[in-house]
Amino acid sequence: MRYAYSSNSIMHPQADEKVSDSSTDSRHALNEETASDSTRLAIDNDPVYSYKEQRKIIHRVDRRLIITCGIIYCFSLIDRGNLGNASIAGMTDDLSLDVGFRYSTIVLVFFPTYVLFQPPATLLSRKLGPRKFLASITLLWGTLEIGFGFANKWTDMIGLRIALGVLEAGLYPSVVYLLATWYSRYDVGKRYCAFYVIGCLALAFGGVLAYGLMQMNGLHGLRGWRWIFIMEGVFTCICSFFAYFLLVDFPDKADQSWRFLNTDERDFIIRRINKDRDDAIPEKFTLARFLRPALDIKIWILAFISFLIITVTTSISVFLPIILRNGMGFTIAESQCLIAPPYCFAAILMITSAYLGDRYHVRGPILVFNSLVALIGLPVMGFASSSGARYFGVFLVTAGTNANIPVALAYQANNVRGQWKRALTSALFVGCGGIGGISGGTIFRAQDAPRYIPGISAAIACNCLVVVCVMGLSGWYMYANKQADKGKRVNEGSESFRYTL
Repeated sequence: MRYAYSSNSIMHPQADEKVSDSSTDSRHALNEETASDSTRLAIDNDPVYSYKEQRKIIHRVDRRLIITCGIIYCFSLIDRGNLGNASIAGMTDDLSLDVGFRYSTIVLVFFPTYVLFQPPATLLSRKLGPRKFLASITLLWGTLEIGFGFANKWTDMIGLRIALGVLEAGLYPSVVYLLATWYSRYDVGKRYCAFYVIGCLALAFGGVLAYGLMQMNGLHGLRGWRWIFIMEGVFTCICSFFAYFLLVDFPDKADQSWRFLNTDERDFIIRRINKDRDDAIPEKFTLARFLRPALDIKIWILAFISFLIITVTTSISVFLPIILRNGMGFTIAESQCLIAPPYCFAAILMITSAYLGDRYHVRGPILVFNSLVALIGLPVMGFASSSGARYFGVFLVTAGTNANIPVALAYQANNVRGQWKRALTSALFVGCGGIGGISGGTIFRAQDAPRYIPGISAAIACNCLVVVCVMGLSGWYMYANKQADKGKRVNEGSESFRYTL
């Protein structure tokens, strides 16, 4: 027997008391099966599907949702972060970007519109559905990226970057929100990690791709840096076509996605989310309901943590080719190819962090540890005497800061409840990360080469503040959980909800 889709049975499965004898027998069998394995959680006890069947459904969701969103994010990072590669491939000379703050200005103008349009974009994603919305904006910014290859003045790049910020604003917060609606709190850490690791392929191999595209220099009379923008834009447009068919909607509409879950499987996902936090079905939207959670200071601290982390990761991703070239003396080819190894090392730390976080139900201690890794690497990167030692510092900084992004995403997702609060928290978290992108675009300045001491100092300060904020917030969560255990408070409107430290 399969559950029918009804608001009563989904929101409160225990209300469906009358089931067939065969269903009762299968439930007893399942209880015996799960009781024999102490590592399984209560959330894995389902009245319809066995544990093995549940994992098959969840892994099917992984393949469609995580891989598709990760590939789109990969192209997003390539398209917004290819300025450094284009710069050392001739764009700086052709557009006179070495005059004053022209290059930094082009980097920065992307972020105001990127931040401003994130909250409404998240709402649009919920209203229109992720498949149509995300595929459409991917096609539009891919087309815009092609236009970068035909810019003749540095001011042309400013207009294009502003428009790119508007279009890309909808991707990251919508995906963060979408993933949080599909997974339980201690499944989501590894999924955020997988999503971000796929995206990091852009940061790891974007330089190698750019170097290959540079070899088209002179083809049809266009310089190599122009081909970087043109071809990467074409790749993004192709990606948007496949995304339209492969992206999936929110769980309550999952059975409407192309060749995906049936009604019974959709109902299982909703039951699972409701057992975890009872918010699978969105409340009716009102502006007050959407904005009211902004009065909760905790989500602003989470957003500030995002700002601090993204400040460092953006500065590294945008300026690393230039730092390697001008600060450490590597050739153009070496600078573009040496970007990859630190991000591969970062992927290892990300995966380890995600596994430990989901396995032991912790986030804060892992955020602190990764920040300490970055704090060790930053002085080495800035003050070591040899280029080899400084490059080793790049490994630690890149790994520590980038590994903290999926952990921080899980930290905020685990500690909010309710669809619209989750939507606002995701938008604020990513939006403040966008502001971090603005600050990250300024801390490594050309005049500070070859040591970039002000940039190193700013990155050290950011990681120290991450440690302070996480320790303070986790301390409050611990106190709130103890009070809830004593019956003296209710966390996030639910007597059973406990914060993740």
